[in-house]
Amino acid sequence: MPLQRRIPKRGFTNIFRREYAVVNLSDLAKMAGSDPITPEVLIQKGLIKDMKAGLKVLGMGELNAKLTVRAHKFSKSALDKIQAAGGKAEVI
Repeated sequence: MPLQRRIPKRGFTNIFRREYAVVNLSDLAKMAGSDPITPEVLIQKGLIKDMKAGLKVLGMGELNAKLTVRAHKFSKSALDKIQAAGGKAEVI
């Protein structure tokens, strides 16, 4: 009997899962000059390649500049850091 039939199957793949293109705050801190930051700007700058189901901003890194960020989702830490720096986080 082949190996793939002998090994037990565990878990499942959710067919309704939504994958997001992710970007960290450390990457956005480098783009402090362009305001507002949208998914189209990030594609032009080469930070994301494919939008997938949308854009999610994660809170890894520090943000010192006041930015307006437009994305589909934000992590809680990213939202707190953007607002603490005096910026705005807008959900598309």
